[in-house]
Amino acid sequence: MDIEMLRDYCLAKKEVEEGFPFGETVLVFKVKGKVFLLARLETPTLEFNVKCDPEKAIEWREQFTAVQPGYHMNKRLWNTVTADGSIPTRIVREMIDDSYELVVRSLPKKDQKDLL
Repeated sequence: MDIEMLRDYCLAKKEVEEGFPFGETVLVFKVKGKVFLLARLETPTLEFNVKCDPEKAIEWREQFTAVQPGYHMNKRLWNTVTADGSIPTRIVREMIDDSYELVVRSLPKKDQKDLL
């Protein structure tokens, strides 16, 4: 997966906005104002952070060397994924979907409507 594929996949989700709140090298995707994915643009290989259920975060790290505790994030709840081709695209999409859904579920009930 490259940055354009990642961007297209994220923006296809409901109510997603992109921006650069931390400078021009970190692309951030939010749903209803809450971050669900951050992509570092200055690295030679695409790297991005996704929110995870704590148990699932550990499972992904044990299964794939390209998944590490979240860079500059709460390491219990976030993973950094290096998109080096070692993780099947289907799994990468699952990680993104999980992150989006976790953030949506943390929103007030009225904001969750029609998002899941």
